Amino acid sequence: MNPISNIDIGIIIAYFALVMGIGFYVSRKTKTSDDLFLGGRSFTYGLIGLSLFASNISSATLVGLSGAAYSTGVVQSVYEWLSGIPLIIAAVIFVPLYLRSKITTIPEFLEKRFDRRSQVFFSIVTISSSVLIEMAGGLYAGSIVLQAFFPGLVLWQSALGLAIVAGIYTAFGGLKAVVITDAIQSVILIIGCTVLTWILFGKLDYSWSNVVASAPEGHFSMIRPLDDESMPWSGLFLGVPILGFWYWTTNQYIVQRVLGAKDIKHARWGMIFAGFLKVIPLFVMVIPGAMAISLFPIEQYPELANSDKVFPTIVTQALPVGMVGIVLAGLISAIMSSVDSTLNSASTLVVVDFVKPNNPNLSDRDILKYGRITTIVLMLVAAFWAPNIAHFEGLWSYLQKMFSILVPPIAVIFLVGVFYKRGNGDGSFWTLVIGTFLGLLLFLVTDTAPWEAIMGEGTEKLLNLHYTTNVGIMTALSTVIFVVISKMTPPPNAEQVALMTFRRELLSDGMEGLPWYKDYRFHMVLLVILMTVIMIYFW
Repeated sequence: MNPISNIDIGIIIAYFALVMGIGFYVSRKTKTSDDLFLGGRSFTYGLIGLSLFASNISSATLVGLSGAAYSTGVVQSVYEWLSGIPLIIAAVIFVPLYLRSKITTIPEFLEKRFDRRSQVFFSIVTISSSVLIEMAGGLYAGSIVLQAFFPGLVLWQSALGLAIVAGIYTAFGGLKAVVITDAIQSVILIIGCTVLTWILFGKLDYSWSNVVASAPEGHFSMIRPLDDESMPWSGLFLGVPILGFWYWTTNQYIVQRVLGAKDIKHARWGMIFAGFLKVIPLFVMVIPGAMAISLFPIEQYPELANSDKVFPTIVTQALPVGMVGIVLAGLISAIMSSVDSTLNSASTLVVVDFVKPNNPNLSDRDILKYGRITTIVLMLVAAFWAPNIAHFEGLWSYLQKMFSILVPPIAVIFLVGVFYKRGNGDGSFWTLVIGTFLGLLLFLVTDTAPWEAIMGEGTEKLLNLHYTTNVGIMTALSTVIFVVISKMTPPPNAEQVALMTFRRELLSDGMEGLPWYKDYRFHMVLLVILMTVIMIYFW
């Protein structure tokens, strides 16, 4: 392992000082709840796109994607570059609906479209998943990486330390501090990962043919057979798009910076810009993990049987002294960008969806106080839960399996709900309740983990379905539940339907008077072409 030089440590210290300084500087201008939760609704497309990228590319993504690529190949990258599809859907359909309704949280949209029950249910699910899955997953992955550089660190102490740093500047600076630091972190992250990729590529003589030839057969293929354990083609086409739609369109953690956009055109530009940025991880995060299978074979590195150890091993074994600090700063950037975004979104949900409705006369000063207290409390909960993720089988698998239970009914009430005008509050609420319960039940009968815990190792799952296939099945079933219950109960309010469902004139909203090359629809076509080329090349 290469030692951490004084230069490396200096880079890391400078980074911490920078993000903390930004947080405290912005906090001086954070005077209202709109400032704290939506950055004063002032974000331009560049900040939105970079922040979406940084918030999504967390330390969990870095560690999880590299490990998954090492174990199963580049197929796991579909979660990254295929993000362009749900980002396009969000830009086309949901951005005008969200911004015109002036919501602060995504569950508020459900209240306006359906009723308070759906808002509360969805908000509770989002807060829980944000803290126990996304935030805790980011802290766990970050702690694992730091332990590779500083072996004496204790997992829970590392998680708590990272949470405290991110929590302080998020609590005081709000979303604007999060977005500004995210933009900086995006640049650091891309630079660090690009350097690492180039060094690994050099170890294979800068030859792509050497990269492909030295890896197991099919390692660089994205279309896998139905019995593939990592990503069958059925899951690729049925599950991944639904998971992506939920993440990029209905997830408060992501969409909050879009709600803070200056106007509709900047929101749309920012989302398409993020779609282009999401192509980058395939080349600087996934492919390095896939290359590592030949550079760091498991016979010589038995610790890589735990896929979460792959990225830290690559960094410590491949980088020269002096470069480690840049990459580690990028890793810390990833940790901070995921944790700060999740903290801000979760505290927003708590205050706006629960505290304010029960205390309608709260002043902006009171809301700021509640928001900051909530941020600190949620930060501590995530920090103390994070070490428990070590008991699950692989970080990436943990994240995706948890989401596969929660996502289908949520995706249905949003995507079907904005087009199916007969959809009502009863249909929405019971789709969330029944769909989540059935999703959990399907997960239990198609995953080995719960049966091994009950009956011992070697126990087979009851039904041989990949969790991404489960997503497709549950989405279809949730759609039936939503339509049937809506038809059996009274129709929704006409005003709700008129304002909160999609209309063709919204397609050009915000684009009036702009030249063709500034129209988001032109950018959208370019993004689709790029994704198609990637799919064909890695078929």
